[in-house]
Order: sequence, then C-alpha cells, then structure tokens
Amino acid sequence: MAALFGASIAGLTSVVTQRTQAKAQWIAHDRIRRQDLYKEFIEEASHCYVHALQHDEPDLAALVGLFAKISRMRVQSSTEVANEADQVGRRIVDAYQAPEKTFLQLREMLADGSIDVLGRFSDVCRAEFDSLRAQQF
Repeated sequence: MAALFGASIAGLTSVVTQRTQAKAQWIAHDRIRRQDLYKEFIEEASHCYVHALQHDEPDLAALVGLFAKISRMRVQSSTEVANEADQVGRRIVDAYQAPEKTFLQLREMLADGSIDVLGRFSDVCRAEFDSLRAQQF
C-alpha cells in the first residue's frame, strides 16, 4: 500500500512539474514574441513620425505597416498596450495635418518633450512585462 501511495505521489509530482515547466516556457516565448513586436513597432512608428513631421503627404505603405502591427497587438497584447499603440498611430496621422517642422522647431519639441509620442507606450509595455514576469514565478 505504501509503495502504491509513493508511486502515485511521484507521478502526480511529475505531472505538476511538467505542467509548470510548460507554462513557464510558454510565458517566456510569449514575452519574446511581444518584445520583438514592440521593438518593430517602436522603430516603424519613429520613422513614420519623423516623416510626418517633415512632410504633408503621408507614406501610406509605412502607415499600413504600422497599423498592421497595431492589429497584431490587439491579438497578442494587453488591451492597454493595444490602445496606447493605437493612440500613437493616431498622433502620427494627425502630425501629417500640421505644418512641416523646421530643424529649430524639432529642437524645441525635443527640449519640451512634445516630440516623444512613444513615451506612454513604452511605460505601458514595461508594466505589461512586469505583470508577465510576476506570472512566471
């Protein structure tokens, strides 16, 4: 009876350990996938924003790529991250309607912080990663 009980406990422990390891691997893989997506979004949004500040005609191909990444975030990310990414996209589109910026104006925007359209997005992403890290342990 003791041997049967011991074997049952060992088997149950093995199943729980495997399930825990599988969950940890899935969370780690998901985190890497999100990091890659956010990195690509930040790079593409930066390029689109600079273009919008210097031109009044939008780069439609780049904007489509940007909004495709936002759609991927709606599937893979938290609601907060997806909503903030959408706000970034809207700010970029709105920037095309503003007059083109000179280098002096860009310097002023840099000095007063108004050039940073990705700051809040980065903060929300960091909070999401902190939450994922807490789930992993």
